[in-house]
Amino acid sequence: MTITEPARDAGQRKRDVLERLEREEDIWVASADGDGVPFLVPLWFRWDGEAVWLATRLTSRTARNLRATGRARLAFPATRDVVLVDGEAEVFTAEDVPAAAADGFAERYGWEPRGDHASYGYLRVLPRTVQAWRGEYEMPGRHVMREGRWTA
Repeated sequence: MTITEPARDAGQRKRDVLERLEREEDIWVASADGDGVPFLVPLWFRWDGEAVWLATRLTSRTARNLRATGRARLAFPATRDVVLVDGEAEVFTAEDVPAAAADGFAERYGWEPRGDHASYGYLRVLPRTVQAWRGEYEMPGRHVMREGRWTA
C-alpha cells in the first residue's frame, strides 16, 4: 500500500469519528464474561451526542456480559478506517430506558424494541477511550479520547 495523504491531526480524527457515529448503522460490540471469555456481535446503534445506545434481548450474552462487567468495546466494520471505542456500559429495561434514547432509536430504525418483545432492552455505552487510525502511518496520535475527554 502506498500512503498518498498525510496523517490526520487529532481535530480531524475527532470530526471523522463523530461523523461516523452519526452515519453508520452497525457497530461491532465486544464483551467478555466474568471468566474473560470474549463475545462479539454486530448491532444497530444510535449515537446521542454523548453515548452509544444499542438494543438487544436482555437474555443475550452481550447484555449479560455488559451487566456483569460494565465494560464494552465497540468497533466499526472497516479495517482501513479503524475506530475503537472502549466504554462503560449500563443495561436498561424497556421500562427504565430514558424515553429520548428509546424514541431516538425507534425513529432512526423504524423498529420499536419496547413493543417488539418483553425481553428486549437497551445498552448504553459511555465512551472513555476512543482510538482512530487509517493505517500504520496514523498509529501515533490515534487516541482521540482519553478518560472520557476528547483530546482535541
